[in-house]
Amino acid sequence: MDTFADTPISELSATRERLRGAWQKRKPDYAQRRADLIRLRDVFRERGPEMDAAIRGDFGHRSSHENLLSEAMITLAEIDHALSHLRRWMRPRSAAVGWRFWPARAEIRPEPVGVVGVLSPWNYPVNLALVPLVSAIAAGNHVYLKPSEHTPRTARFLRELLAEVFDEDRVAVAIGGPDVGAAFSALPFDHLLFTGSTAVGRKVMAAAAPNLTPVTLELGGKAPALICADYPIEQAAARIASGKWFNAGQTCIGVDYVLVDAARRDQLVAALLKQLQQRYGDLVAPQDYTRIINASQYARLSSYLDDARERGLQVIEPFADSAPREQREAERIFPPTLVIEPGMDALVMQHEIFGPILPILSYRTLDEAIARINALDRPLALYPFGHDSAQVEKILTQTLAGGVTVNDTLLHFGAHDLPFGGIGPSGIGAIHGRAGFDTFSKLLPVFYQRSKAGSDLLKPPYRGKIDAMIRWLAK
Repeated sequence: MDTFADTPISELSATRERLRGAWQKRKPDYAQRRADLIRLRDVFRERGPEMDAAIRGDFGHRSSHENLLSEAMITLAEIDHALSHLRRWMRPRSAAVGWRFWPARAEIRPEPVGVVGVLSPWNYPVNLALVPLVSAIAAGNHVYLKPSEHTPRTARFLRELLAEVFDEDRVAVAIGGPDVGAAFSALPFDHLLFTGSTAVGRKVMAAAAPNLTPVTLELGGKAPALICADYPIEQAAARIASGKWFNAGQTCIGVDYVLVDAARRDQLVAALLKQLQQRYGDLVAPQDYTRIINASQYARLSSYLDDARERGLQVIEPFADSAPREQREAERIFPPTLVIEPGMDALVMQHEIFGPILPILSYRTLDEAIARINALDRPLALYPFGHDSAQVEKILTQTLAGGVTVNDTLLHFGAHDLPFGGIGPSGIGAIHGRAGFDTFSKLLPVFYQRSKAGSDLLKPPYRGKIDAMIRWLAK
């Protein structure tokens, strides 16, 4: 296998059929699934330095520590979590039948569905490829993975890694550009998972529709941080900085904008600028700051700031003089930037930013802040900051997001017992832990009838005692 070559579109269907045929001949049992996960964990650990080098090469630069936290740690924890719970997840789950069907019994059996297609994105190119693969393997499926073309080195790393772990009839990797991705989406998978933008998610769902392929979409949106008036500004700023500028803001659940009580807006700005100075120094040779993935994304982010300036908005660039603009563009270093009080018509409020620009908006009342959140599409994540439990509860009950971390950011993603997924434009379905296992399973309902059952009496002619019994049952 040439790990550098794109996959010919003509081979996609045959590969899926090969995976499906092998799965039908021998569906992985508990021992096989467990052995697969252990081997994946061991080989992935061994090849950690290769992973780090591939990701840094694709981004131009990304901190190895961010790779360890977001890619290695999360993936290994997901594998360990599945190994710890797999036997229990696989057991049939008892279900009540109700007194009308006594003495029958029922259960729900998690059964593998077949071949799962995974379309993974570029921003966390290992984590967001392998975490759903872990769930699909744990559920007893075979997997066909299509990594993003924007991280080609990492895609080749994944192809080599998975070829070492799995037989080619059980896990395959397709590599290529948008044309390969479009053809991949149209294959008749037994389940298809896509992680990426909402716009592309619509195309993936449309491509899957003719086959009635079940689709899980992990998308994005404008994730707000809402700071209540009782929460310390310095602590909020520190935690928001972590949730915003990790991976240079290229995170689907990263903080997209901040709502803060009007009296403390300037205090928050000062605290954020202090955090940036402490974290990144002068940003002349930033070793801990990730580059923007490509020139197209850099230009998109630049257009948001151009729009803000044209509107006369206050744009704060604390590292504007760190290096000449031409050098920053060449190296794709997009400095952290604050935009103060943008209107809802500004580009930074019209689109998911997916970069290191942070709008700061003030509010007068908590109701006003909640209304601003609800005026936009439901986000993939929400970050309320507050010590007053009644206020936090009000935010949780009057908004709806894919997931929430209270008084911090990002961390619900790493809690493997919590389902991860959006709602509406931010996603459909959920993965991680048991939720991922169930997503890639058919939860098969099975009803067991006894040799003697009252239902045997429920047949024509409906007269006398049978008539009375049916009328009594229907009350």
